[in-house]
Amino acid sequence: MWVQQLIETTRGTFEIFIKGNGEPMCVTHLYSAFNANGNTFAQAFTNYFTVYLVNLRGAGNSVGFQKADELSMNESINDLEAIRNALDYKKWAFAGHSTGGMLGLVYTVQAPQSLAKIVIGGASASKEYMNHPGSIYCKDNLNNKRLLEIFTTLNSPSSSIEAKKSAGREWTEMSIYRPEKYEEYFNVPNSGSVVPDRLNYYSYSELPTYDLLASLSTITVQTTVYCGLHDAQCPYVFSEQIAHAIPNASLFTFEESNHFPFTEEPEKFMDMIAKTV
Repeated sequence: MWVQQLIETTRGTFEIFIKGNGEPMCVTHLYSAFNANGNTFAQAFTNYFTVYLVNLRGAGNSVGFQKADELSMNESINDLEAIRNALDYKKWAFAGHSTGGMLGLVYTVQAPQSLAKIVIGGASASKEYMNHPGSIYCKDNLNNKRLLEIFTTLNSPSSSIEAKKSAGREWTEMSIYRPEKYEEYFNVPNSGSVVPDRLNYYSYSELPTYDLLASLSTITVQTTVYCGLHDAQCPYVFSEQIAHAIPNASLFTFEESNHFPFTEEPEKFMDMIAKTV
């Protein structure tokens, strides 16, 4: 199990979960809430790093928000910086998957002096992934109509726990290369439930203007980029774009994965991590 800790910072109290050994690493996701079960993605780094799995503002038992823009990526980076300072680290590594990876890119542009290295996966540096027909978020994708229905279920306060669980599973099955292996892949304790307020702010307030492409060439922090070749959320081409734009970035391709290489090809994923230490 992960060890829970409530961290008092200049920006409020934040809930984090700690596990592992080695240099410090922050792991989080833009709109997920974690608990003592930890997270499969974060778990992969614990053999090499002391991992701090962070519940951002409005998630889990972390401080709430008064204004919606407190949920923005920029404000989230300010919160992470407050946590880092409270932990008394001059620098830490950052690993983020999907929108956690996008947050990591913003972090690297906004506060590079605070980061020893970053690991970014299944992400995009702009909103353009939403227009790629290979993405389930694109209106031209065959799964998009059903995905919108899934989001309605997840966002509705009247949806039962069972209905939300079923909807979440269906969303995940759209995002794994071998959906028939769902039970095999997700048979261990895990956490990362959707926080609707954070997801909605990202989707409707931040995503329409999200574009870091012009800033990528300025990044000097050691960068590892990875992606499943069959990623149906942020198609592989967008990870290629990130890796090619950041000087000296490394790109790892998972040829039998969709959006979750750390679950779909765990041994290869661990090999990748070993090469980033």
